[in-house]
Amino acid sequence: MKNGEENEMLIPNNVIIATGSRPRTLPGLTIDGEFVMTSDEALKMETLPQSILIVGGGVIGIEWASMLNDFGVDVTVIEYADRIIPTEDKDISKEMLKLLKKKGIKFATSAKVMADTLETGENGVTIQAEINGKNESFSAEKMLVSVGRQANVENIGIENTDIIVEKGFIQVKKSFQTKESHIYAIGDVIGGLQLAHVASHEGITAIEHIKGNNPHAMNYDLVSRCIYSSPEAASVGITEDQAKEKGHDVKVGKFSFKAIGKALVYGESDGFVKIIADKETNDILGVHMIGPHVTDMISEAGLAMVLDATPWEIAETIHPHPTLSEVMGEAALAVDGKAIHS
Repeated sequence: MKNGEENEMLIPNNVIIATGSRPRTLPGLTIDGEFVMTSDEALKMETLPQSILIVGGGVIGIEWASMLNDFGVDVTVIEYADRIIPTEDKDISKEMLKLLKKKGIKFATSAKVMADTLETGENGVTIQAEINGKNESFSAEKMLVSVGRQANVENIGIENTDIIVEKGFIQVKKSFQTKESHIYAIGDVIGGLQLAHVASHEGITAIEHIKGNNPHAMNYDLVSRCIYSSPEAASVGITEDQAKEKGHDVKVGKFSFKAIGKALVYGESDGFVKIIADKETNDILGVHMIGPHVTDMISEAGLAMVLDATPWEIAETIHPHPTLSEVMGEAALAVDGKAIHS
């Protein structure tokens, strides 16, 4: 409000909280915006550093690592888990690591960053990480901390309601109602898959519920996940390890882009598509891709899972030639050992 103007109280029938999230940091790791940054500060850089340490090898960290490497920055990624993008299928993690190393990006996995060793100054940033019981030092001009995001739940009046916040996120029902039936919450602020297309569909579901249209509950197992790095990666459903943990007897088909003509034309033939199916029911459990334009192609796999399709049904779909999408048909055939152009 401008000076002299009175505040106006808005009293709607329903409210949707969609306050989003902000970058998280590690305890004791101070973000100064000059030497140590989150993605927020990194977006404001006016010049590129010669070198950068990226703490966190998840989706955001890998996207930044790939982009900055493409811009000519010397990149080192430090990841706490034993592999990068640890929420994805192991085969995707392994291939992504191989291809990014090939581009010159350096990695340290199973590395616990020691925040109290951080030093900044004229020479840039130095920090130590514990790897296999030994301390190793890392130095660069700047550091980007990419260890996830936390919900914006402060200073929005939640304390004046019965809304429940657990582990930093607003708790909601399947309809996205909070404990206050007229207040809904969607997007990053409720946790889960913090993706723009997820938040959009959560918003649609909330609006439909407000209008009394009894919408279907969202099935997060059917949400496509994309990594906008180079190479790209995309997935829908569960990983091979998750499928086995759930008791499925699985069969797997994998097909390389090296046998796809249009990938060769593009000069981007690294990567593959992997389809995981249940041996007994033949249902597709998960599809995992890495390679050219896979973030565009994952929707076919998403539709297949929504329709409870089988690998045979994908294989029977005639994929036009020459297209990158041919890899889906071949991977589907490969599930039963019938790939044609391998």
